[in-house]
Amino acid sequence: MKVIICGAGQVGWQIARHLSGEQNDVTVVDNNADLVRRATDTLDVQGIAGFASYPDILDRAGARDADMVIAATHSDEVNMVTCQVAHSVFNVPRKIARLRSQSYLTAIYSDLYRRDHMPIDVVISPEREVAEAALQRLAAPAAFDTESFMQGKVQLLGIQLDDDCPVLDTPLRQLTDLFSTLRAIVVGVRRDGTLFAPEPRDQLFAGDQVYIIAQMSDVNRTLEIFGKSTRKQERIVIVGGGNVGLGVAQALEARAERIRAKVIERNRHCAERAADALERTIVLNGDGLDMDLLSEAGIDRADAVLCVTDDDKVNLLTAVRAKSAGDPMTICLVNDPTLVPLLGPLDIDAYINPRATTVSSILRHIRHGRVRGVYSIGDAEAEIIEAQVLSTSPIAGKLIRDVDFPEGVLVGAMMRGEKVITPGSDTRVTEGDLVLIFALTDDVPEVERLLQVSIDYF
Repeated sequence: MKVIICGAGQVGWQIARHLSGEQNDVTVVDNNADLVRRATDTLDVQGIAGFASYPDILDRAGARDADMVIAATHSDEVNMVTCQVAHSVFNVPRKIARLRSQSYLTAIYSDLYRRDHMPIDVVISPEREVAEAALQRLAAPAAFDTESFMQGKVQLLGIQLDDDCPVLDTPLRQLTDLFSTLRAIVVGVRRDGTLFAPEPRDQLFAGDQVYIIAQMSDVNRTLEIFGKSTRKQERIVIVGGGNVGLGVAQALEARAERIRAKVIERNRHCAERAADALERTIVLNGDGLDMDLLSEAGIDRADAVLCVTDDDKVNLLTAVRAKSAGDPMTICLVNDPTLVPLLGPLDIDAYINPRATTVSSILRHIRHGRVRGVYSIGDAEAEIIEAQVLSTSPIAGKLIRDVDFPEGVLVGAMMRGEKVITPGSDTRVTEGDLVLIFALTDDVPEVERLLQVSIDYF
């Protein structure tokens, strides 16, 4: 598979890392020669320095026989023109573009992306993806990471274990005996900065970050067993009224249950735009770090504070101030992964990584074929893969204990027809089943082999 990735920033680099690691022929294009050099020095990719929208640059990158172009530069217009050139000049079969401007994303203009107009097969909006991730965090306030799978019937929960967690020092196999009706499986544990797939004899310790796959109806019970409250979110303060904050506020207004939200936005123009777009949400114009303004927003009575400005440090400091004022739940938007280790010492409950969210979204679209969904965990440390079992798959017809999965792989859930199954070692996998698999990044190619799912885009 020959793929051209336009843009060697954080998102482009991560996509190149994933695809090159799976033995694809990857070429990275960026007008910043330093970013191209970083990609070619650290990854098994080719690099071209130049503007991705220029036909001669795409030609040098191998567009004449490329299977896919992923346009993820910082400019919407460059991404759109790149897809147009890739289609019109080189007839590249599949084109994905990352677009930020909300004007390009408005539903009434969706005809713009038809093949006879602007031929983009998949449009990725980071802001919309991040807003959706923020809503999922709010839906499971005790989890630092969450994502839904299998038509919304299964939930991934990332939970930090505290000293008062009831199941500390308990082997996982014993948890299965103690809570025999609980439809949840611990698939990943991060301890001392290292993520691994646990074995039945492994115990959990305070400070561990655990990833659990639970059926939706058992999410609250799972949280309680792991020592987390399931308090309902009724009052929310959103710091940052840009595209992400506005998207979250509009989604909250659209919900059937009444949620009181307030938005704080420093930029007056953005604040006015948000106020015009929202019906019931109060918008305050001012600095989210201003304690008086936070008090006016009712920070001491809020159930959660969502900090989604475009400045990581402002988000972190605002969350710290909210915590000091007694807020029980703080969620931060954090672009810089080197800041993530500070979240624990700062007592920040959860974070959203736009890069990981966008990477997951792009992977979900390019792993077409029988792969239904892909979610990237942490700093591309692991993936949750939802895929359908083919008749030709080596695992079809086998008991899970008889499948030669790598050590870093666990099956977290299965779906047969409309029924979700929490798998055990004696569960048999059959053709047509949907399986939800946790796999460390190095083990993803082997998982795809076992599923007989090559990265098939067509």
